Amino acid sequence: MNTLDETPTLLISHLRSALAAAPDLPLTVVWPDGEPIESHFHVTEVGRVRKDFVDCGETIRSQVTCLLQTWVADDTDHRITGAKLLRALAHAEPILGGEDLPVELEYEACNVVQLRLVSIAPEDAALVIRLAGKHTDCLAKELCLPSARPAGAAAAACGPGCC
Repeated sequence: MNTLDETPTLLISHLRSALAAAPDLPLTVVWPDGEPIESHFHVTEVGRVRKDFVDCGETIRSQVTCLLQTWVADDTDHRITGAKLLRALAHAEPILGGEDLPVELEYEACNVVQLRLVSIAPEDAALVIRLAGKHTDCLAKELCLPSARPAGAAAAACGPGCC
């Protein structure tokens, strides 16, 4: 298995289309390792999350995502279907603002983790959502890493803001 998954993150429009095509199917969410999360999970929040930051090269950046917060309770008979999640997305439309945002899922397992939705498709009488990890990266490699500098660029121990 590739540990650094470069699969693009699913956009809201693709998620909505897949949910609308199979509204009665229960959802199964699958971890990057192939194991499913508990089938009785709830989607407790649909949010629009904006992250504003400055990278180590002093470039100001912004990132916006749709975040589905999940929670697992004791009601093991609970099942969420495509139609239920589609309704939750419709209720969240005023805050999502009509943007076709990448979708991530938040889950608590010892720590709260956020994973990217990378696919959704019907499989074995369920609508299967596959997750992939998120990864850190240096966004100013040309300043911070000598090997990423263009040929002939001045060598420096570190660029502005680089640690």
